Amino acid sequence: MTEQSGLTAGAKCSGCGIALQMDAPELPGYLPAQALERTPLVCQRCFRIRNYNESSTVTVDQSEFLRLLSEVGTKDALVIHIVDLFDFQGSVISGLQRFVGNNPVILAVNKIDLLPKVTNWNKLRNWVQKEAKEIGLKTEEIILCSAKQNTGFERILEVVGEMRGNRDVYVVGATNVGKSTLINRLISDYSDLEEELTTSRYPGTTLDTVNIPLDDGHFIIDTPGIVYESRYTELVTKQDLAAIMPDKPLKPMVYQLNEGQTLFFGAMARFDYLEGGRQSFTCFINNGLKIHRTKLERADDLFADHAGVMLAPPTKEHLADLPEWTRHEFRVPRGSQYDLFISGLGWIKVNGDTGALAAIHLPKGVKVMMRPSLI
Repeated sequence: MTEQSGLTAGAKCSGCGIALQMDAPELPGYLPAQALERTPLVCQRCFRIRNYNESSTVTVDQSEFLRLLSEVGTKDALVIHIVDLFDFQGSVISGLQRFVGNNPVILAVNKIDLLPKVTNWNKLRNWVQKEAKEIGLKTEEIILCSAKQNTGFERILEVVGEMRGNRDVYVVGATNVGKSTLINRLISDYSDLEEELTTSRYPGTTLDTVNIPLDDGHFIIDTPGIVYESRYTELVTKQDLAAIMPDKPLKPMVYQLNEGQTLFFGAMARFDYLEGGRQSFTCFINNGLKIHRTKLERADDLFADHAGVMLAPPTKEHLADLPEWTRHEFRVPRGSQYDLFISGLGWIKVNGDTGALAAIHLPKGVKVMMRPSLI
């Protein structure tokens, strides 16, 4: 036994076979202290699957996830790739196709409940299809869904039923995209865990996966959530995460700006409008995150004097933990409709057709890009 944890060195989960650990709940193999008396020992994720028919998310870094994903192409599998519509470019696995080979992919686009109700869903589906094609991802079907409102999941289950055949079902996605909710729906519809002996061992012994038995001898393969450090959501504290991740429909904020004006999104990001004449910009961000407008000439001093206080979140304490800011410049072509997208934070739609030159400042490494307008 180790003095620190009371856990035998090398102890493994009797459910999935992973090495047990007691230090990090978000990582595979986590065993709470109160579970040390259980016989046999099972990790928290297997315990919840076995006793509550529920899966909880664990995470791994990008390189480990890609190693895990490379095994999928060698199997006859159905892949469900779930992404976050609010952070589409940040949560989509751009290299998925080369790993899954010819296996069919269902693209489940979650969090559609965050968009305004007047959204044209056919146009949105076409937008997703074009963006997926742009990164080389072939999809058998694109399904718009909302885990929160439980919409679209019935269609996912229908498609899984139609396409599964003799395949196992792999569910892949980044962190915070709703993967666990989908896994739990699949478990409740396709798996009969009550017949599993409490001492039985799930066959998933590869690192970080759990193979959930289906009633026909096949499995749902619950993969860990991939951590993309280019998403703002991976950089902030849990407190600030709540401030930037919306949990209700967005209320777009429209700003009429002149050249030489700046918008601060708390102390998370800064938008400078440099050229293009007076025009409007629509901000799609969590409505709890305050936007502050100022003149470009005052922006540096304002940030230096008020970041972490008036410009917040994050607080000064947490601001110091973020990477140093970098500047990204974008020229929006005349007569086009584009968003300036910040992974994990939202996007700014350029509404005018006269073109624009703008700059975005934010912590180094956070993904920022110009894309065709989502709405």
